[in-house]
Amino acid sequence: MYEYVETKIGDTTLKIETGKYAKQADGSCLVTFGETIVLATAVSSKKAPEDFLDFFPLTVNYQEKFYAAGKIPGGFMKREGRPGIHETLTSRLIDRTIRPLFPKDYKQETQVIITVVSSDGENDPAIISILAASCALSISDIPFLGPVAGTRITKIDSKLEAFAPSDKIDKSSLNLVLSGTKDAINMIEARADELSESEMIDAIMFGKDAILQLIDMQNELVKKSGKAKRDYTPVDVSDEIVYKIESLSRDDLLKALEIKEKKVRNETIDEIFNNVYETLEKEFDEETHLKEKSKAAFEDIVKNLIRGKIITTGIRIDGRGLDEIRPISCEVGVLPRAHGSAVFTRGETQALVAVTLGSKEDSQRIDDISGEASERFMLHYNFPPFSTGEVKRLGTPGRREIGHGHLAKRALEFVLPKETDFPYVIRIVSDILESNGSSSMATVCGSTLSLLDAGVPITKPVSGIAMGLIKMDDSYNILTDILGDEDHYGDMDFKVTGTKDGITALQMDIKIAGVDAAMLNVALEKAKVARLFILEKMATALSAPRDTLSKYAPQMKTLNIDTDKIKDLIGPGGKTIKSIIDETNVKIDIGQDGVVNIFGAQDSDMKKALQIIKNLTTVVKEGDIFEGKVVRIENFGAFVNILPNKDGLLHISQISSKRINKVEDVLKTGDIVKVKVIGVDKQGRVSLSRKELLTEKDKEN
Repeated sequence: MYEYVETKIGDTTLKIETGKYAKQADGSCLVTFGETIVLATAVSSKKAPEDFLDFFPLTVNYQEKFYAAGKIPGGFMKREGRPGIHETLTSRLIDRTIRPLFPKDYKQETQVIITVVSSDGENDPAIISILAASCALSISDIPFLGPVAGTRITKIDSKLEAFAPSDKIDKSSLNLVLSGTKDAINMIEARADELSESEMIDAIMFGKDAILQLIDMQNELVKKSGKAKRDYTPVDVSDEIVYKIESLSRDDLLKALEIKEKKVRNETIDEIFNNVYETLEKEFDEETHLKEKSKAAFEDIVKNLIRGKIITTGIRIDGRGLDEIRPISCEVGVLPRAHGSAVFTRGETQALVAVTLGSKEDSQRIDDISGEASERFMLHYNFPPFSTGEVKRLGTPGRREIGHGHLAKRALEFVLPKETDFPYVIRIVSDILESNGSSSMATVCGSTLSLLDAGVPITKPVSGIAMGLIKMDDSYNILTDILGDEDHYGDMDFKVTGTKDGITALQMDIKIAGVDAAMLNVALEKAKVARLFILEKMATALSAPRDTLSKYAPQMKTLNIDTDKIKDLIGPGGKTIKSIIDETNVKIDIGQDGVVNIFGAQDSDMKKALQIIKNLTTVVKEGDIFEGKVVRIENFGAFVNILPNKDGLLHISQISSKRINKVEDVLKTGDIVKVKVIGVDKQGRVSLSRKELLTEKDKEN
């Protein structure tokens, strides 16, 4: 049955409809905000999994159709292909929002698909897609502990605004996306221009209030058309097996959890499980999927022991206190041919980071429903399997790698030099060599050091830290610089980056229903202390950009030309500029404002290109002085070539300070003569003088 609810967000109507489209899905809805429309569907298998699963098989896909913006895709195929970076990041954003809100014992395969079918270029489809996904699940029969909703908060001139239009995002000192239930926040993603901790808390609380309206809308629609939630068979382990495992392993596990080194600790824990399982096989030989069930129960026991120890003693797996940061080492200039490089190591997490500088043609070209654009700053994060001592297939970057790279990119954008001051394209690659927690934050620190090593004039260094949360009943502890196991067994992964003066990026994922303002405030204040400590450690390796670029980086020369001359430099079909590039082996970037940047490896090539461009684009003005070649002689004077394709008339009266009868008495074709421009008429014809440049000695001769 068709139902809808609607409300006003500012001056724009937000409408949610159901019962009209995609009715065979378990839940579907159409969300319209202005002229932006997304369709969300949710389907979950009715059949319980045949195998015992220790994870929830949820898939979230956000996809943008080019027809939504009245565009035809580029490329040969002319149809949408693999998801772009924005689609991947938005899929991840929605997944992180809804995943914690399913029952822990629900393991049916579930798929949520959000499709952008109309985009007005003003109202962000990513934000209403969080709402759409939640609504499709909430009105379906799929067990879901929502609803949940999200919003984007901007800050311009100290004024916070929710659901701001797209044109305000780039002007804002804050780009904050958060989501939450009616009780708590469960996901945060932010870029900030050095905001303080208190400013960030204010913005988060402002956003929390803004999403309550959207949750009320969903509850209203659920009352009108929501289905009863389905019964399902919980995937769990019998109490008898759990009790047996705990009695056999508890004492040994307590000792194993005292081992500080990750690899040795995990090998010891695996050995304990194998010994326990030998006993279980004999006692529960008729139990189906015994090994999988035993492993899941064993994992829960390990988890509870780790969490209980942290809550009761304040001592963590590796023996650190709650606020203690692992040992840090920083190296710079480790790769001789890279334009900048660094290795940042914190505990058992290590990132090798390299910077490459290029010209404008090296920029990332983007073509999506928001339009065509280019990115001059790229940051790519790689997580090879050897970093965790595993054997896995190497493939294209997954959502996690793309997400971690994007987080580090947001962290650094604020401190990068403006393109007008540093016209290079910048690419950073972070290869994780070891991982035991917070490799994305190691990437931020390593990227800062590699930028400094490359001589990129960033305004300030940036560091990052990952905070964690262990919450049991009414007690909780915030952890600084979390390990991989503390992330795995904990309730929160809260990454904070910034300079000494403020926050530049945030990312928070919650595995429980949510966190409140008090927890966030504690986490941010502890993160600030840690961030400043790490910045001091980084400064011991390199505290400011190097004075010069690497000798292997492309060198650059810049000149300004008249904008009317841009077409002359490019030439018909780009013929002129291509010929310069081929002749001089350089790269040339031309700005619409007439700024021309020449990049090359050899100074002689760049000087040659520079001179050619000057010759092609110089606007001749009265008073300019040239050395030109006499190309033609007439009775009334000589024509002198002063620039390519530009001759001027040197009248016979301007050749010498003395009267002459014939031009040939002084000049002949092919002579090089120094002349001064004494006039340029409306048609661009140039009058020259030689006699005005003659010295007294020349005049006597």
